[in-house]
Amino acid sequence: MKGPGDVCTVLACGLAGDVVRNFGEVRLRALGTSMVPAILPGDLISIQRASISRISPGEIVLFERDGRIFAHRVIGSAGSPDRPQLITRGDRLCYNDPPVSAAELLGRVTSIERDRRQILPPAPLTGWKQIPCWLLRSSDHATYVYVSLAARWRHVISRRAECRA
Repeated sequence: MKGPGDVCTVLACGLAGDVVRNFGEVRLRALGTSMVPAILPGDLISIQRASISRISPGEIVLFERDGRIFAHRVIGSAGSPDRPQLITRGDRLCYNDPPVSAAELLGRVTSIERDRRQILPPAPLTGWKQIPCWLLRSSDHATYVYVSLAARWRHVISRRAECRA
């Protein structure tokens, strides 16, 4: 049986899905660590509705599954022309998600707001830049340390900005 927190999560995720389907866009606060370092917990992500045929590998999409929503990177496509699907995976995860259908897709992440700055969703890392991702994939502890340091860095930067004002 689901507890009250689970029911609230399902309702909130359903509401976010309805907003993007009906109005074309939504902004959500990221909570998980599956997309670290591209998206950090606390980042505000902007999503715009998009059809599955307009999504390309490398983009970050939002999809709904089992009463939850996920923002993961598209790494490929599957299915048939009449039933296309996307293959997605969180940047920090070692495994692909089950294929995402057109009905589950809510849209693409168009921007990330971090520390009151808008940034474009980063492309997948290549070459030697993949080393930090590999480390974050292999260790939950390393991810915790990375996220903690990023939060402390945000605090230092915001304090500097307050002192200058």
